[in-house]
Amino acid sequence: MAIVTRGFTGRGRRDVNLPPGQYLTEDFPVLSAGPTPRPNLDKWQFTVTSETGQRFGWTWPELRALPSETVTVDLHCVTRWSKLGTHWEGVSVDTLLADVDTAADFAMVHAYGGYTTNLPLADLLDGQAWVAYRYDGEELDPEHGGPARLLVPHLYLWKSAKWVRGIELMHEDSPGFWESAGYHNYGDPWREQRYSGD
Repeated sequence: MAIVTRGFTGRGRRDVNLPPGQYLTEDFPVLSAGPTPRPNLDKWQFTVTSETGQRFGWTWPELRALPSETVTVDLHCVTRWSKLGTHWEGVSVDTLLADVDTAADFAMVHAYGGYTTNLPLADLLDGQAWVAYRYDGEELDPEHGGPARLLVPHLYLWKSAKWVRGIELMHEDSPGFWESAGYHNYGDPWREQRYSGD
């Protein structure tokens, strides 16, 4: 069912401070389950839905008009590669949730193509997560999640959903796509939480 495209070969250096079991790469590997969605920007929308059903939405021009931030972060993929010092631009999730009255503790992130991933809401707040649309000074390529992807760099990269289209706030946790397939529910690379039971 899942098709994994591997945009890299070989192993990188190990002489830097990396999470356990990771190797350093200079490439930006492309791994996806299934085909790359290419949503029409004229119809693209990002929504936040509270646990009470209240909806907040932004079109592509509206999202791009929000205050943006540039961040430099390290990325860690569950397939064991790490890429250090990556440069991104996007909108902080704090900005998107600023007007949302919520008592939720969890979030389900939804993406074009049907992908989902779950996170504690606390991991999306306080400057820890962005809806990113530029990488290395350029518009984000579709293969890397463009036009926009979630960026949650303190967790394994599968939590940074590509082709993001919305966040659903929830009182109770529920597993997303990879979590339902046996990946760890949280995914902390420093604790090597790759799979259920780790």
